Amino acid sequence: MSVSEFPHWPGLGALMRATSLVIAVLLYNASAAFAGQPMAPSDIKATFFNGQPFSAASPSGTKFTMTFTPDGKMTRQPLAQAGKTNVGIWKLNAKGFCTSWEHAGSNCFTVVPNGENKWLVQKAGTTITTTIAVWSK
Repeated sequence: MSVSEFPHWPGLGALMRATSLVIAVLLYNASAAFAGQPMAPSDIKATFFNGQPFSAASPSGTKFTMTFTPDGKMTRQPLAQAGKTNVGIWKLNAKGFCTSWEHAGSNCFTVVPNGENKWLVQKAGTTITTTIAVWSK
């Protein structure tokens, strides 16, 4: 249906454009609402930093068993035969958590729910956010 089919309705074109804009904004906001929001640091601690092991996979497909203990220590064990167990420390920050692995610098991350029993561990840069692991339970 086009505006020219209704010449006796002045302003119909502007109304249709405004309606289209409102629909576009509503759809954008709805899609943003469905995107996972980062977990609060206290929720990360309760869910993952309780001494219970969970699974992690890197973007390249390497799989690990991760254990974060309430006292601020962590281990990462590769599931493949090759590789060694890494140890480090963790702490919460305002947006998520930070880690420091043995012989490595400190990095900070957010955790974003991504489906049932899946979470994306993301590192925010100045212009882009990178998923560095997928955690699952």
